[in-house]
Amino acid sequence: MAIIASVLARIKSDPLAGICGGDRVNECFAAVGHRWRDRLLDPANTIALFILQVLHGNTAISHLRLLSGVRCANGSYCDARARLPLAGVAAVVEQLSCDNRECNDEASQSSRWLGRRVLMADATTTAAPDTPPLQKMWPQPSAQKRGCGFPIVKLLALMDLATGMVLQLTMMCLKTHEMSQLAGPHGALKSGDVLMGDRAFCSFAHLVLLTALSVDAVFRMHQRQVVDFTPGRASRDSACRDSACRDSACRDSACRGKSKKRKYRRGVPNSRFVRKLGAEDQIVEWNRPANRPVWMTDGQFSDQPDTLRVRELRYRITARGMRTREVTIATTLLDPMRYPKRQIARLYGLRWEIETNFRHLKTTMKMEHLKCRSADGVMKELMIFTLVYNLIRAAMSAAAQRQAVADANRISFIDAARCLRSMLTAAMPTGTIPELIINPIRPSRHHPRVKKRRMKEYDLMNKPRSEYAKATDNQDISG
Repeated sequence: MAIIASVLARIKSDPLAGICGGDRVNECFAAVGHRWRDRLLDPANTIALFILQVLHGNTAISHLRLLSGVRCANGSYCDARARLPLAGVAAVVEQLSCDNRECNDEASQSSRWLGRRVLMADATTTAAPDTPPLQKMWPQPSAQKRGCGFPIVKLLALMDLATGMVLQLTMMCLKTHEMSQLAGPHGALKSGDVLMGDRAFCSFAHLVLLTALSVDAVFRMHQRQVVDFTPGRASRDSACRDSACRDSACRDSACRGKSKKRKYRRGVPNSRFVRKLGAEDQIVEWNRPANRPVWMTDGQFSDQPDTLRVRELRYRITARGMRTREVTIATTLLDPMRYPKRQIARLYGLRWEIETNFRHLKTTMKMEHLKCRSADGVMKELMIFTLVYNLIRAAMSAAAQRQAVADANRISFIDAARCLRSMLTAAMPTGTIPELIINPIRPSRHHPRVKKRRMKEYDLMNKPRSEYAKATDNQDISG
């Protein structure tokens, strides 16, 4: 997708000219069987207004007539958005996001890690309006009283490290574990990719699935996994051969089935030592767990191998302001010559980029609190947020290439968003392509997670609002 100011300046005559053209958007809706009358708010113009609304911080609907010049009633725009089928919006977002990725593929080639594409996976949440349909679809946290909370939508995102674009977004309930929704992110992976994630993604079953896709993994070690870097140290299997085993998870046929009572050996790793690669760097053999993960079927679990070779390494963080001082990594990048320990440690240090990207989505673009009051409306709203976010990221990649910046993440996200807003409202002269702000590299800067501004001293809501309006015995209601 070419982001050229001379094209985007004509937004009022053709709202989607700078993106893909209104005819192409209408074709996406026609392909899913949607039919509409010849009217002002056809699918293309409705999507254009939706994009303009989200780009301006999910602004009020009454503000759109001042931004776009399109004269329509607020209720007409709401009805037009409600008429859009969910499949059509998904098709438009997928098509335009693919265009963004293809146009930025050349720019991301030089930013790849050791010649490989790195993807990041993580989850976040957003709040929706408190309506019965949304409470049924995405319930509020169980610790909150009825009528005092908001429906929480949990989002599992897959992002490109080089461009920061969202490649896949999965919506689920708050208490749903990320591992049960792997079908979406795995569908966007390609052979040769490197997937990076936190502890939630580190498991034997997940590593086996990624290996079958020819995808390598760099995950932080799960907190329940015992890691010991002593060469030739004992494992649980070797320990059970030396003494009477009462572990039902034991794989030794000589002692299996003696007792159904499971005894956890604290401090003894389940993996078998294979080879030492360096200081706190080793290759071990993980054993398949005895119990099937709840997110896997019996067939998938039975098809998995009994063992898998994994590289375990540990590094320490000495920089000021860091909460974590010691990080243990599990990875399938077994070659120490091609993938040195320091390179893997540096790569995992970049995992924080996905947290920064979530902050851009939720704080900068104001996605933390959604506005649509129906389940389909919330899904459409999240899709358009993803599309606009990728559009801003495409502008950042184009600016980085034009301004000779190696890392597109150094381009100011807020400045790129402001630039696009000016272009889309024709506030910028035709043909003007401004130089975007480049954030300096400040590795020694650190700030504690504290707030200076105090919140107002109001009590928290602990009962439905309707009960606050009821008069009590000690209140004067004579008025």
